[in-house]
Amino acid sequence: MEQTSEASRVLIVEDDERLAELTRDFLEKNGLVVSLETNGAHAVERIRDETPDLVVLDLMLPGEDGLAICRRVRPFYNGPILMLTARTDDLDQVLGLEMGADDYMSKPVRPRVLLARIRALLRRISEPSAQAGGGSAQSGADSAPERLVFNNLVVDHSMREAWLDDESIDLTSAEFDLLWLLASSAGRVLSREEIFTSLRGIEYDGQDRSIDVRVSRIRPKIGDDPVHPRRIKTVRSKGYLFVRDV
Repeated sequence: MEQTSEASRVLIVEDDERLAELTRDFLEKNGLVVSLETNGAHAVERIRDETPDLVVLDLMLPGEDGLAICRRVRPFYNGPILMLTARTDDLDQVLGLEMGADDYMSKPVRPRVLLARIRALLRRISEPSAQAGGGSAQSGADSAPERLVFNNLVVDHSMREAWLDDESIDLTSAEFDLLWLLASSAGRVLSREEIFTSLRGIEYDGQDRSIDVRVSRIRPKIGDDPVHPRRIKTVRSKGYLFVRDV
């Protein structure tokens, strides 16, 4: 079995102790270092103190729910957050993404699928040269510039940071990946299928709203008008277009 890295540390925040322990055992057998937290009230401090490489965060927790935890840790924690929910309501998934989650899965979770999602998220932060996607959405990391400048907006791939009017933009890992993908393909419409496959490594099912949610979060952060966007435009029935000059 492929292993992401034995040094990759995962914190599971889950109140079902038996499920958490089984998940930990499976992930550790596949090369990850896993710690557990069962009380939401303690999760924020655990994340702050341990700075894990990735957090698996249950939505429904005693003490403090996953949405609140996600919102509280985002100002100081930039690592990937994979949110789990026992409910199938799209609103939960959208709220999770709006609070800063990078990905989500519905329970019951299949261990191998969870492992695949975790590995994909860890690859995005551990392999900068591959994060912009190697598929049709981009020509290849070797030929692509590491810094893109669009008037007052600067996006730097090597530093994984962006600036607007020389002020740093607060972006989650997933938001930066999407911004870089769009910006590095400026002037060309990218379909949701291209974006989804490039960033998630799995086929788009036609229902997932994570791309749309992240675009809506990125727009105001880069000075775009959320109602009448000029920088990241929605092209009806096609996808998204990053406009080079506005």
